[in-house]
Amino acid sequence: MRRFDPTPLYRASIGFDHMADLLDRVMSSDLQNPTYPPYNIESVQENAYRISIAVAGFSADDLSVEVKESALLVAGRSQDNEDGRQFLHRGIATRAFERRFHLADHVRVTGAVHQDGMLHIDLVRELPEALKPRKIEIQGAAPRQIMRDKAA
Repeated sequence: MRRFDPTPLYRASIGFDHMADLLDRVMSSDLQNPTYPPYNIESVQENAYRISIAVAGFSADDLSVEVKESALLVAGRSQDNEDGRQFLHRGIATRAFERRFHLADHVRVTGAVHQDGMLHIDLVRELPEALKPRKIEIQGAAPRQIMRDKAA
């Protein structure tokens, strides 16, 4: 497997080392990512997102959603409720899983809903006022002030 060398990025930029680390992590773990359970990530609005995870066979009590630092951790542990049932075919997987999503700066989880075999997790990106673009008013100098500055 080919690895990405972020060294040129470190020489030409300041403060983007976390982006280079993220690229390196994605490139190195692409083949190791599990495919269970399947999920979708959609953009609901300009700064709102939804992660939908197929969790058929899991109840809301079997699932946990946690945010630790800048990662969203979704886990499922099914409780064995066989009740003496005998399956001729068992195609609905209820094996334990743990899925981790890395969250960008200023993205927070606003809620989670378990409905119809799907777990929907809503996220929103909230930029602080200090990071939002703002217009700076340009003030003109008084004509007399300009004349005095030229005379001096």
